[in-house]
Amino acid sequence: MNNSKTTKKELVQNVYNTISVDKQTIQKTIDCFLEQLRKSMEEGNTIELRGFGTFEPRLRKGKASARNPKTGEKVKVEPHYVIAFRAGQELKEKLWKLDPSKMENK
Repeated sequence: MNNSKTTKKELVQNVYNTISVDKQTIQKTIDCFLEQLRKSMEEGNTIELRGFGTFEPRLRKGKASARNPKTGEKVKVEPHYVIAFRAGQELKEKLWKLDPSKMENK
């Protein structure tokens, strides 16, 4: 699988190329959107973006005894929340149709 990534700067440029609104406005809009997602997640809300996917907080159980992989020392892990993402049907279908040979060469 392709290991490249898209940065926020590249997203701004891609939106600019598509709708030709000034980059500063696009940057502020993306920052505001991401901030709203963050705040909603901090409140424990599930975020559903139809056609794209769903972000939801999930509670991970704690562990009385775990091992720190870097140091090898035993640690206790408290229960905590993580973010889970489930792709929406449209996104799943688009990814299903990708040509693996084109992705490897990227």
